[in-house]
Amino acid sequence: MAARRGRQSGMHRGLMSNRANPISSFLSHWYCDWKFFIFNEPLYYFGQRYARFFRSWMTFGVAFSLIFLVGITVMLFVEAATAFHPQGWSFVLKAIPFGSYSDTFPLVWDLNISIVDFAVMIFSTVISVIVHELGHAVAAASEGVPIEYTAIFLSVIFPGALVAFDNYQLQALPNISSLRIYCAGIWHNAVFCAVCGLALFLMPFTFHPLYIHGENVMVLGISHSSPLSGYFSRGDVILSIDGENIHTPHQLIEKMVPADSKLVGGTGSKRKGYCVQNSWLQNSKVAMVLDDNSSCPDAQAAFIGLPCLNFNSYFEINSTHNVGYSDEIKRCLNPQQVVKLSKCGEGWGGDGSLINHCTCSEEESCMSPLLSPGISWFEISYSSPYSSECLQRRRNMSSVDSTPGYASYPCGVDTFVYVGNKQIFAHSIRLSAYRPRPINISWIMDFPAALENMLACTYQVSAALAALNCLPVFFLDGEFILETALRSIPWLTPRKRRRAARVCLTAGTILSSIAFSRIIYFAYRSVTY
Repeated sequence: MAARRGRQSGMHRGLMSNRANPISSFLSHWYCDWKFFIFNEPLYYFGQRYARFFRSWMTFGVAFSLIFLVGITVMLFVEAATAFHPQGWSFVLKAIPFGSYSDTFPLVWDLNISIVDFAVMIFSTVISVIVHELGHAVAAASEGVPIEYTAIFLSVIFPGALVAFDNYQLQALPNISSLRIYCAGIWHNAVFCAVCGLALFLMPFTFHPLYIHGENVMVLGISHSSPLSGYFSRGDVILSIDGENIHTPHQLIEKMVPADSKLVGGTGSKRKGYCVQNSWLQNSKVAMVLDDNSSCPDAQAAFIGLPCLNFNSYFEINSTHNVGYSDEIKRCLNPQQVVKLSKCGEGWGGDGSLINHCTCSEEESCMSPLLSPGISWFEISYSSPYSSECLQRRRNMSSVDSTPGYASYPCGVDTFVYVGNKQIFAHSIRLSAYRPRPINISWIMDFPAALENMLACTYQVSAALAALNCLPVFFLDGEFILETALRSIPWLTPRKRRRAARVCLTAGTILSSIAFSRIIYFAYRSVTY
């Protein structure tokens, strides 16, 4: 959705003729809009009353918008140049400032958006567009330009909004006054984006008396069709994954991302293993030999030996294999028994710093789960502090507890192994970095996550709206900012100004199309591969 400021040439309807009908509409085959006249006088009065302040305020917006326009134009040129880069990376996509504020809010190209997330996107977009158009309206009123109408429109399938002014009055204004009006929408979106970012930053401090933040992530909901539904319940707390403490949903997602395109239980050369006794591996009843023409029984899983500096292990690793595997060291083992053993390999603890590659004794061998491409192996530890058993236990301990009623005990701790696709794991569960302290307010555990989602989405949409309108393309604010800036160059004749504007806008439109196409391509590829 893009906000657009309307510019009406030769339109002199005036405000009086529209008072009898405060709302009107227009409909054609490709365009329809709804015009509102009821806000004209209140906005004009408000802008005129504080005109001096708004002129000074909008002057900062002019400087910001011009710098932003130059910067985003340079980014477009760099993006066009990288289109022929051999590695095919996207400069603009790397520069998109999503950051950690998208911990709990899925991006549009995740292709897995719930109804609630979609409603949050619509609400955030409407608020961002209102802020954008309100900036244009107040800036025009402070310069003495009356508002003809405000409107929302739908062009083909693209919605938007605009504020219409008399073009003759705009042309009569000094260039700096016109720039204040044209840049006001971008400036207000940028400021609104900063406000949302500040609110997100202050949320942990604001909610500290009632909520614990950043200690562990809490489960808010889980799909009934998810394989995790047999383990997790609403209110459960995920303590760690593969021995690494999980503090935020973003950290959990990052933990899932490296688990792609691997044949064994780890990432790249960092694989997860367990120290299995050699006596188990020698016993055909405990460890069935696995070859390429057979598969493991339902109660067992395939494991394969990891290369290790411990040459006294049961298996001799074939060094001619690039991964150090040999067909004779594949075994079918009971995973419920294996996960209770000591760990080995470098895939544990996130960066592998918790477990050395080979920590097994001479009587043990390091065995790693053998998985299909796209399948991951995770050990997940969790607790259930809000379960009825834990609540009853806390009530019994309240007489001796110095902080009764606080959900910070590792009650009901359990561990299970998740073997499956990381995309299913990430998209079938809703998480929050906030969990309530007092037990008697556990029913409002969704509020911080909902507010964080709304602020994060508004932050992203408002930033995108500011960037979109700064692009030197036709029909957006960047077009009018560029034309007005060119009028400020005294040595350019009107004909040269029009030609320069047309060349710049045409080039900007082409470069923007290239950038958006590459962003969509790389975003889609990151989801599907």
